[in-house]
Amino acid sequence: MKYKLSVMLGTVALAFAAQASAQDTLLEYVVDACESDLQQYCSQVTPGNGRLLHCVAAHEDKLSGRCEYALYQAASLLEELTVAIEYFAESCATEITTLCSDVEAGEGRILACLEENSADVGATCKAAIEDTVGE
Repeated sequence: MKYKLSVMLGTVALAFAAQASAQDTLLEYVVDACESDLQQYCSQVTPGNGRLLHCVAAHEDKLSGRCEYALYQAASLLEELTVAIEYFAESCATEITTLCSDVEAGEGRILACLEENSADVGATCKAAIEDTVGE
């Protein structure tokens, strides 16, 4: 099934907001692949608050194949990441609530908390950690 570019851009924007650590790498990849498109169509746009994404979406019918492919790859990767995070969160919901409720989410702090309390982490959560993080 072919993704519409606007749906991919939305996925990229949401996932970037949720995954700051992945943001720099993916953003650099997409900007590099779309550099000529951004220059041609969006050079007058001030970056920030999703304005570049909106500009690219507004010109989706004119984007180069390289840019479209980069956006598709980024959206696919971020979709996989989102699924992995949901799986981890659902599988470890009890442990996160009972063992790590006072830990601020982000930057691996929840995972570190679960690892510190590994003796109290259930088999389902341990399997999810292994599946998603590989530890």
